[in-house]
Amino acid sequence: MISIQNLTKKFGQVTAVDKLSLEIPKGELFAFLGPNAAGKTTTIKLMAGLLKPSEGRILVGGHDVSGRDYLKARQLLSYVPDVPYLYEKLTAFEFLYFVARLYNFSPRDIEKKAALLLDLFGLSSHRDHLAEDFSHGMRQRLIMCAALIHEPQVMLIDEPMVGLDPRSSRLVKDILKAKSKEGMAIFISTHTLPLAEELADRIGIIDQSRLIALGTMETLRQQSGVNGHLEEVFLKLTREVIQINAFSSLNSQDPA
Repeated sequence: MISIQNLTKKFGQVTAVDKLSLEIPKGELFAFLGPNAAGKTTTIKLMAGLLKPSEGRILVGGHDVSGRDYLKARQLLSYVPDVPYLYEKLTAFEFLYFVARLYNFSPRDIEKKAALLLDLFGLSSHRDHLAEDFSHGMRQRLIMCAALIHEPQVMLIDEPMVGLDPRSSRLVKDILKAKSKEGMAIFISTHTLPLAEELADRIGIIDQSRLIALGTMETLRQQSGVNGHLEEVFLKLTREVIQINAFSSLNSQDPA
């Protein structure tokens, strides 16, 4: 469903993504991990068509995201950024209506889809409230509604659990699992390693702009030589060193 072919992105002399190649089929939930500034968000923005590659290409459903048929590619995908942006003076329903009309849904269909999604994400009672009054978590849930309203085949999510309380986090996890089982290809970038370990069918690790590891948890354990949780595997593969500063306690002297 997603084909990333020799993808490279440069900003001047800095290479943010270097010769990345990935194939993500329908129904796979793929987690993309890496240290800060490794190239994760740049990769997602390239996939969403917000940036153009310096080299290589990205196909979604066989359509080049940056090519002549980019609109066909973008019809198939949705993108959830780590910092949700809403039109502050639109209500929750108006925002969903606006997004759905971009995909040529009829007003009747929008009414049904919006009602279902708002109910699913616990926002029905806020349907007619302005976005400017929403908390960060509510904004994130509304963005998820907007991302699902046109029934995409591919979903790109940068830090899916940012600002969500435990109940909302559980809800989003369950929805992502259900959507992948229905055939949606889901690509998430996250620093929350337990989330990736729990949800992902496969995991890719990028470090210093290059893909350094790819596979299931078992494959990554074999590659790293670490038979533990993803955090330990990740730290070994990225050669992270955890340094604990030890301070010597001062010898106390009994007062004379």
